[in-house]
Amino acid sequence: MKKTLDDELASALDETRDVEPVAAVASEVSAPAKRGAGIGLLAVLLVMVAGLVALVLLGFKEAAVYALPADELKARAAELTGRKVRVDGELVPGTLQKRDKPCEYRFTIRSKGTELDVRYPECVVPDTFRDRPEGGVKVTVTGALEKDGNFKATEVLAKCASKYDPKTHEMTLSDGTKVKAVPSGAIDGEM
Repeated sequence: MKKTLDDELASALDETRDVEPVAAVASEVSAPAKRGAGIGLLAVLLVMVAGLVALVLLGFKEAAVYALPADELKARAAELTGRKVRVDGELVPGTLQKRDKPCEYRFTIRSKGTELDVRYPECVVPDTFRDRPEGGVKVTVTGALEKDGNFKATEVLAKCASKYDPKTHEMTLSDGTKVKAVPSGAIDGEM
């Protein structure tokens, strides 16, 4: 059996010697096709990168949030109507109103003498957002200026009107009054 296997292999080798090399011709033909495919792939990648860069530059412009005081928003109303903005101001004392059905807060903020009416169609506002007769409640609202000149807020943030001094353990209120802070855990001011 060993001799027949060796004989078969020898005859197969003899048959392959008579055949012309076809593989070399195929590789010469496919080489230029690979170069063209590489250039095409590079062109496609460049177009994709250019598209992504354009999307980032143009897409973020629309998503940008302007942050400015109420007086500047009123001055640039024609330009910023309908765009998402963040506005800073002080709550005008006596203007905070709540409606229950549908739930909505309405108030006015001001900056450098310019007032802006705000609607906030939510039921919950921050604990620090309170109407104080002496004023001094700083407010930041995020939302959009509507065509009628009112501001429709989607978020309301109130800045704390007091300053705490850890050395003296006193809080200075917006009107300048100093109040002794009570440590947490103390009952009725006892320590």
